[in-house]
Amino acid sequence: MASTQTHSGELHDFAPNTNAADARRLNTDHDPISPGEIAVGVVIGRASEYFDFFVYAIASVLVFPSVFFPHESRLDGTLYAFIIFSFAFVARPIGTVISMRIQRKLGREAKLTIALFLLGVSTAGIAFLPTYQQLGFTAVIMLSVLRIGQGLALGGSWDGLPSLLALNAPAEKRGWYAMLGQLGAPVGFILAASLFWYMVSNISSEDFLSWGWRYPFYVAFAINVVALFARLRLVSTNEYAHLLEERELQPTDVVEMASSQGRNLIIGALAALASYALFHLVTVFPLSWITLYSPRSISGFLGVQMIGAVLAAVGIVVSGLIADRFGRRTTLGSLALLIAAFSAFVPSLMDGGEAGQNTFILVGFALLGLSYGQAAGAVTANFPSKYRYTGAALTSDLAWLVGAGFAPLVALGLSAHFGLAYVGIYLLSGAVCSLAALSLNRALDIRD
Repeated sequence: MASTQTHSGELHDFAPNTNAADARRLNTDHDPISPGEIAVGVVIGRASEYFDFFVYAIASVLVFPSVFFPHESRLDGTLYAFIIFSFAFVARPIGTVISMRIQRKLGREAKLTIALFLLGVSTAGIAFLPTYQQLGFTAVIMLSVLRIGQGLALGGSWDGLPSLLALNAPAEKRGWYAMLGQLGAPVGFILAASLFWYMVSNISSEDFLSWGWRYPFYVAFAINVVALFARLRLVSTNEYAHLLEERELQPTDVVEMASSQGRNLIIGALAALASYALFHLVTVFPLSWITLYSPRSISGFLGVQMIGAVLAAVGIVVSGLIADRFGRRTTLGSLALLIAAFSAFVPSLMDGGEAGQNTFILVGFALLGLSYGQAAGAVTANFPSKYRYTGAALTSDLAWLVGAGFAPLVALGLSAHFGLAYVGIYLLSGAVCSLAALSLNRALDIRD
């Protein structure tokens, strides 16, 4: 195993600037940081990011086709909205590369502040956008720019906490601690969906499309401010900096890392592909399909999805127990097989009326929780200590890009033009890729 002790020269290269050091001195808490404290920072950070993510995702279905593409058919407008939705996933790895350079020059506190400020401004900025009727295609361009800003910010928001948590958790409970950050996904979805559910249920369609949809984006900015201070409080401590340096969790040159660790990056992006593909096939895609092809109420369907998110949260917790008993590789592989089996039922369930659609949502969310609970950093144990910080960030970026970035667009396009059976095939392909990557990654038996 690689040594966990950093040489003095490396400490000098990655030492934060004077401002960062001053920020740490403002923090009077000098007690050792426990895995539980790190876990709190991880959950807060991830929940705020996922809330932003789902506010935009839900608006892409319920709002943007009418507000930014009013002259297109509802289907085409939604597909165009999903194209812009994907821009953040394309921009995310670029944001990671840029932020690593910022961190090396200005320190991690400055990088995190810049990233979360950009995320908040980009998200809140969407709330103030003019509509297509007011500004024409320029409004679409502005939406695209802000969506790219969200992606760049998400790439820059990597703080190393998940990797630090995995390394400092007790060996027999690493699966348990690994799942904690993943709880941010169902928490973020429930918060975002509940806001839209309230708006759709209590105001007219005209008011919702005029001003109601903007409110969740204001809330997202407020949540980002709270999350920023909560994370900076932990990140700015001397103890946190010492742990990162001790574990060599520092940014490295991306070109060097990619050339020497390309295999691990690719396998890492594919290992949890089944989870990431299913992620959007039970959240964003079915909401768009229901909106286009089902007479059921949107508020009622959002309610079912929120119940599903609760099941996902339970599944994420259970995944930690399963992974600690059977190993992460076995857990991810078994869930990929279950997702592959589930893919065969996509057409019959989604086209099976309310009962079938509800079953699809509830079972899909449960499987998502069990699988996604161990998807983060699935192969980061393969990275040498020197490359783990940057490698973990880029692996996550690529997994989102390959597995989830285009999933709503592809799934809706396939179902609209060729039938729901092709959505099942799409999900099956993700499960097959996961199984193939896991079979190559023998090192995953080392518990991360």
